[in-house]
Amino acid sequence: MSYSKIGITEPAGEISVTLDCEPVLLPAGRISFAAIRSYLETLALASQRVLAEISVDGFPLDLSLPLDRCSVRRIDAVTVPLNELPLLLLITAGRQADRARESVEAALTLVLINTPARAREVWWNLAGQLKEPVLTLSLMPENLCRLRCGITFDKLRRWQLEQIAILVRRVDEACESQDNIRLSDALEKLVLPWLEQLGEQIRLWQHAMFAGARLGIQTPSP
Repeated sequence: MSYSKIGITEPAGEISVTLDCEPVLLPAGRISFAAIRSYLETLALASQRVLAEISVDGFPLDLSLPLDRCSVRRIDAVTVPLNELPLLLLITAGRQADRARESVEAALTLVLINTPARAREVWWNLAGQLKEPVLTLSLMPENLCRLRCGITFDKLRRWQLEQIAILVRRVDEACESQDNIRLSDALEKLVLPWLEQLGEQIRLWQHAMFAGARLGIQTPSP
């Protein structure tokens, strides 16, 4: 499909844009990253596809995070068909789990060098990240969850959210002790292993889906 022939063919200054390796000529006024991304998403949806990856000036961008660059010279986007949405959800959940794990790893030292009050704020900012990959996984089709792990995503999500609630309560107890060493230990021994296990589980699902795609295995209908 030739994306360059869609819409008003006026390029946006010096910004070079491609979608699935095809050049895109943008409508007038689409010069910000948000405006360009919105237009690319519209083109993708018109072709029964969704935006899966975006690289800005050669660097991959996490689609779940805002762009922090002031100037953009080149945007390259990749789409996937709707039937590959489960794989995209797994990739997104994996990135969210990795980002949460990296934040916890950074916090292990950060909570030690701050006051107890500041350390509590660090933890409370982290706590909200724990549920993000779980909520993303809850969007997966139920039949895929049964195929990969033998239970529904509804039951898996309930169990995972219960685990998060338990983790949060136990780390909150460490915060109440006013002992930053105890808080750091709780992050290292409770939160970090849980995130690592979740990330590994997501990677196993991804590998299974990639393998099935290579072998031409169709996922059974629910």
